[in-house]
Amino acid sequence: MIERIAILGTGLLGTSVGLALRAAGFRGSIVGWNRGAEGARLALESGAIDSKAADPLQAARESQVVLLAVPIYATLDYMEKLSGVLGSEHLVTDVGSTKGAITEAAGRLFNTPERAAFLPGHPMAGKERGGAALGDAELFRGAVWLFTDDASWQRSARSLELVKGWREWVAAMGSKCIDLDPARHDEMVAWVSHLPQFLATALSALLQEEVGDAPELKDVGGRALREMTRLGASPYSMWRDIASTNTEAIQAALHALEQRLAHLRENLRTPELRAEFEQANRFRRE
Repeated sequence: MIERIAILGTGLLGTSVGLALRAAGFRGSIVGWNRGAEGARLALESGAIDSKAADPLQAARESQVVLLAVPIYATLDYMEKLSGVLGSEHLVTDVGSTKGAITEAAGRLFNTPERAAFLPGHPMAGKERGGAALGDAELFRGAVWLFTDDASWQRSARSLELVKGWREWVAAMGSKCIDLDPARHDEMVAWVSHLPQFLATALSALLQEEVGDAPELKDVGGRALREMTRLGASPYSMWRDIASTNTEAIQAALHALEQRLAHLRENLRTPELRAEFEQANRFRRE
């Protein structure tokens, strides 16, 4: 049974996990730590955590489950630090958007009978803006929570119980758990998550450059403009590590999109344009 959880990083996802756990009936203790004091304060005031930790490593040692809800390179840094201070009575998991580097580190630093378990995870949920103030207990309801576990990892019996228990709480938060190979994970999210983000970023930046000073822009654009550029509000700090740790898959997706846009540009007056719309409609229907 999981009785104490440490959330390291009380931004949008970390705070939402705390709120979702409470909404799902978790009655244990949740301690939170955040690099910025404001994020920890807001998480505490919202009820997502019971207390603020002064030392993240100490908070991790005193907990059974440690959730790393920080950017990817910070996650990798904390994995190095935590591997030396935690034991087989601990489980560490994360919410990182790319899993190749994290899963490799998990196999190297954790997941032996003497060490803590590490369960690489990625909830397919979020908002275009971050921060504890936007924490949402319903954020994960109906979402997919991906794991890139490895059946070859050797864990203690206690670690296996914690892994099972955490998966059960993820399901209780309303998510569907799916296991993927880490390489397949990174390829898939490049298409369904990262490509839409970079498309929205490019479109928003282009519009800002071309017509951003037009006072009537938002009225003329209407709903289509708002929906297509919503992700353009996402901060660079949130996507820097994603771009750096999934570069090849994102490049491949962007290149394919470039070719598709060129095809559209060259066929604005031919029947090929209808074929593109029919193909797009099939994807939406299915």
